[in-house]
Amino acid sequence: MDTNESSAANGTAGQGSMRLLAAELIERVLLFLMLAFFLARLAPSLDGEPYNVLLLLSEAFTVLLVLLRKPGAMAITGYAWAIAIVGTGAPLLAAPIGDRFAPIWFGTVLMAAGLGISLAAKIFLNRSFGIVAANRGVKRRGPYRLIRHPMYFGYLVTHVGFLLLHAWSWNLVIYATCWVALILRIRTEEEFLLQDEAYRSYAKAVPYRLIPGVY
Repeated sequence: MDTNESSAANGTAGQGSMRLLAAELIERVLLFLMLAFFLARLAPSLDGEPYNVLLLLSEAFTVLLVLLRKPGAMAITGYAWAIAIVGTGAPLLAAPIGDRFAPIWFGTVLMAAGLGISLAAKIFLNRSFGIVAANRGVKRRGPYRLIRHPMYFGYLVTHVGFLLLHAWSWNLVIYATCWVALILRIRTEEEFLLQDEAYRSYAKAVPYRLIPGVY
């Protein structure tokens, strides 16, 4: 390789690094803005409905992990970003109003269980967490022994619990949108991660993505 070719290669690599850094920064800023909006909407309900703090804890921990996560190869296509932002941001538009379709204790138990599952998944992910498809190492321990995306399963359980306590057409639309985006995110992440031999081996050992025995 001559000097010109080497310079061109270095320039291309530098541009790729800059795009990755820009994507990481945009991801963090968007997440913080959405979280701030969510907190402003949910905080007034905490006096009368303290169980809503479970959602606040989940989202706050999400932000912490995004701050501390390690860098890694990331999908930076517009589609991957769109479904990641919709899937993460849609639940932050839910509102603590609506009718109750279940006893408070039942909805609270579901929310707590979902929070526990998602937190466990995030703890085992540690600094590998992110909202856009990326490869920061394959995790096989904890809830990842049972399904490949336990964090998303925890979100589903938490959302159902919140929806049962705040049954409103707006919340239903919001969560339905989130769940569709979630399935699309799983497909996108799998397509990205299956390029890695280590993940292909993991996928063979743990066949279910989201719900054991179902999907």
